[in-house]
Amino acid sequence: MERPYLNKELRRLVAKRADYLCEYCLISEQDTILGCAIDHIISIKHGGSSSADNLAYCCVYCNRFKGSDIGSIILDKKEFFRFYHPRWDNWGEHFKLNNSTIEPLTNIGQVTTAILGFNDQTRLLERQLLINKKKYPSPSAIRRMST
Repeated sequence: MERPYLNKELRRLVAKRADYLCEYCLISEQDTILGCAIDHIISIKHGGSSSADNLAYCCVYCNRFKGSDIGSIILDKKEFFRFYHPRWDNWGEHFKLNNSTIEPLTNIGQVTTAILGFNDQTRLLERQLLINKKKYPSPSAIRRMST
């Protein structure tokens, strides 16, 4: 499967629309050592497109953990749930920030938090350091958390 080409204008639109924050964990591109990339929310192999509505700005960690997955199973419920979708969902309905931990509030939040590794030790440490420097959450991230 050939990787789709995303032109500069489309990349700029996606980054600017996200206010240069990862649309999953809300870290600023400036504050993550590896930067951010463009993510196909629903991967091409699952029928997603390269249109702006299916693209998200995503830190390298979230992007790496998500891969082409679109959801996961909650074993004790024996049910599949889709991941949080930045174009369809409101962040604050699915997650809440508790100190440096991103806590899931819904089944969608639970599978997204688990698979994207929001609360892996390294990421908790990164967020705590940013919180201590008053850089996380950013004002833009706070708006996303509450709307």
